[in-house]
Amino acid sequence: MADAKTTTTGALTGTKIGVVDSDARAKTRRVVLSYMAQHPKYGKYVRRRTILHVHDEGNESRVGDVVEVAPCRPISKTKSWRLVRVVERRSAEAAAMKSVKELQA
Repeated sequence: MADAKTTTTGALTGTKIGVVDSDARAKTRRVVLSYMAQHPKYGKYVRRRTILHVHDEGNESRVGDVVEVAPCRPISKTKSWRLVRVVERRSAEAAAMKSVKELQA
């Protein structure tokens, strides 16, 4: 018999994983989502990125950290995403090295 208070631990709908690019503002982070997309005419894969302004209430993330973000109501003119959790703590140098290694592979 299942309890009425049972909660599911599935992933939130619409969440994305990205890397913190800037933490210069209080309670705001700039998160970069990098991906590869095929050029419509030439077929070559090119690097693309999406920049999201994320609300970080506790100022818990730092530059280089891998974070999970979810959409929310608009908090300001550019902020409509909120920080869900810090997936992996990384320094900015480690994040740059890891992305370089991924490109070389």
